[in-house]
Amino acid sequence: MVSFCRSWARAQSLRRGAVSRMQDLLLIEDDPNDVELTRRAFRRLGLDARLDVLSDGAEAVKQLDACAATGGLPKAVFLDLKLPGMSGIDVLRTIRRNGRLSSLPVVILTSSGLLADITACYEHGANSYVVKPVDPGEFRRVVETLGLYWGEMNQVKLD
Repeated sequence: MVSFCRSWARAQSLRRGAVSRMQDLLLIEDDPNDVELTRRAFRRLGLDARLDVLSDGAEAVKQLDACAATGGLPKAVFLDLKLPGMSGIDVLRTIRRNGRLSSLPVVILTSSGLLADITACYEHGANSYVVKPVDPGEFRRVVETLGLYWGEMNQVKLD
């Protein structure tokens, strides 16, 4: 089981009904280089957010559904579109159709800047769409900004 599931369930039981400062973020990404760059950016910034990583879309949906059933979800999901097996758009559709997951913030973080992909993601309920910069320094800056916003600034209400 992904670690966010255990920590979220514990935190929810402590803060039921309060505005959250929860810390877990989930990255669904199959490229090990992008995973490492993302981890480095979070470490460099000293974010309190702990990043969990899954590389398979179908497994991510399964884990998220299991965690929702036990009362614990991440604060936000960063989702790549180009995943093996189940595409990121299919993951997004599945999340939005699942009543227990439908309000989970999903940020598309992908290399695709295609208008068709951007349109499809927003039509299926993406909260944000960010194209990964090719330059590693710019990639780090973008990920740090996302981490600060979704991991620290954005508030979620606990059910």
